[in-house]
Amino acid sequence: MSDAGPIIAAFQDIAATKNLSPDEVNDLLKDGIMAGLSRIHGPNVQAEINIDDTSGGFDIVVLRRVVEDVEDPSSEISIEEARWDDDGFEVGDVMEIPVDFEDFGRNAVAAVKQRIVQLVRETERDRIRDEYTDQVGKLLSGEVQQIERGKIVVMLNRSPNADAIVPWKEQNPRERFRQGDPIRCVLKKLEETPKGPRLILSRGAPGFVGALFYLEVPEIHQGIVDIKEIAREVGGRTKIAVYSRDESIDPVGACVGLRGSRVQAVVQELEGERIDIVPWHAEPEVFARRSLAPAKVSKVMSDPDRRVITAIVDEDQLSLAIGRNGQNVRLASQLIGWQIDLYGSKEWLELGADLSLFKRES
Repeated sequence: MSDAGPIIAAFQDIAATKNLSPDEVNDLLKDGIMAGLSRIHGPNVQAEINIDDTSGGFDIVVLRRVVEDVEDPSSEISIEEARWDDDGFEVGDVMEIPVDFEDFGRNAVAAVKQRIVQLVRETERDRIRDEYTDQVGKLLSGEVQQIERGKIVVMLNRSPNADAIVPWKEQNPRERFRQGDPIRCVLKKLEETPKGPRLILSRGAPGFVGALFYLEVPEIHQGIVDIKEIAREVGGRTKIAVYSRDESIDPVGACVGLRGSRVQAVVQELEGERIDIVPWHAEPEVFARRSLAPAKVSKVMSDPDRRVITAIVDEDQLSLAIGRNGQNVRLASQLIGWQIDLYGSKEWLELGADLSLFKRES
């Protein structure tokens, strides 16, 4: 038995940092030793390798088939050479040749190490890929490792070795992070790179707001309240449409929480970004009216063919309906997925409409 305890211990330490099981470590060692044997005997070498975890040693036996004429020296041995060792060998038998690890030269040992390191990396990449493929849209926590050329490099709590970044375009312009700060993000996508999978995180995506509400509102987590739509202008304002499967539960109230505790927790995470929560409705006209809140809408008409909503508001509600730089009506339009043409009552009257048709509805 070859005494390679220090080698096994070293690779077990490496594997422990990669969260590999003992069986995975042994498989990696066997694969690495086979790479070393290939360097010594040839690419088609066959061998049996048994590792003793207790003693830290292993048995290596190279297998060669006995043949009349050798075509592949890495896996075959001539009958004449085999009978030098034992004259009982016949063609077709398999000769077992014990090998000591001490007989490995420097190049073979380097091949073992290189192969194991490569396999550890590949195993870790596969693990990350398998773990996070179905996690897109979910909230992840970690620590800011560094800020590099505008992007935030994150060390995730659950996978410290994963390649995870928040690109500049996925950040909130209100926020400033420093190395060591805790950070929460939503997983936007899994991107393949030459070095393996990269997790693209976001604090600017609408889904980040949804993930925060999922965390803060038990009714959403339980599936009683659904988030139907989200429209967001990062750092400024977000509109979120919610729906309750239980008529006894107010979806807006559930998201706001007692004395606003739930929505305030989300606002605090978003550095003060304003959030409008409106009840979702399947009817576009009703949904449009609600989406323009806090403005009160007098009349709504729809053109389904063009997917256009015409909304008329009293003059004292016009600025609210438009919002700063058109933000309110723009987000309302994104929320319902229809174009919204907004008119004040005076402008509508100047267009020749009968204003009496557009008394404010409750």
